[in-house]
Amino acid sequence: MSKQMRIDFVSDVSCPWCVIGLKSLEQALERVGGDITVDMHFQPFELNPGMGPEGQDIFEHITEKYGSTPAQQDQSREMIRQRGEAVGFTFDMSKRGRIYNTFDAHRLLHWAEGQGRQQALKEKLFEAYFTQGENPGAHDVLLRAAGEVGLDVEAARQVLASNAYADEVRQLEYYWQRAGIRSVPAIVINQRHLISGGQPPEVFEQALRQIAQQDEELEQDEEPAA
Repeated sequence: MSKQMRIDFVSDVSCPWCVIGLKSLEQALERVGGDITVDMHFQPFELNPGMGPEGQDIFEHITEKYGSTPAQQDQSREMIRQRGEAVGFTFDMSKRGRIYNTFDAHRLLHWAEGQGRQQALKEKLFEAYFTQGENPGAHDVLLRAAGEVGLDVEAARQVLASNAYADEVRQLEYYWQRAGIRSVPAIVINQRHLISGGQPPEVFEQALRQIAQQDEELEQDEEPAA
C-alpha cells in the first residue's frame, strides 16, 4: 500500500540550490516508485524581498551580501553548474547576469496551485532564469511561462495586473519564517520533518523511506486498542 506524504517545498525562483534540491527530490521520488505518493506544495520565500524591479548585477550583489571574491564566486558557480548537470538541469552561467525581485512570480505560483499547474510553472520559471537568463519577475516572462505550461494567459495577466494574492503570499512567507525557515530550499514533510539544502537524490531517497517508516510506526502506536 502506497504511503501518502505531504511535502511543502519552501523556495525562491532565484535560488540555484532550490533547483538542485527539486530535481534531486524528483529523482528520489522516482526511485521510491509506488511506495510513496506525494502531495506537493510550493511555498514562497524571497531571498531578496527589498530588491528593486530593475534588479542588480549578480556579482555585485553576491559581493555585497557575502563578501566573496570573484574567484570564490566563479568556483561556486562552477560547482552549481556541475550539480545541476548531475540531476539533468542546465545552468547557463553566461546568461545569468542579474538578480531580480521575485514577488510577482510567487503571486502567480500561488494562483497556479489552484489551477493544478504550480509545479510545472515553478520548473518553467527556473528554466527561464537559470537556463535562459531571463527576469523571472518580468510580466512578459511570467505570462509566456504560464502559457507554456497550459495556464490561461488572460487570467494570469489579470492576476499580475492586480494585487491578487499579495496578502496570501506575505502571510505564507511570514508563516514559514515563524516556523524557523531562514534559508532555502527547506523541504518539510508531513508538517514535521525538515530536510534542508540541495541534497543529492540518494539522501532524499533515504530520508523519504525513513520518514515513511517512522510515520507508519507512529500511526500504529496512536491507534486505539480494539
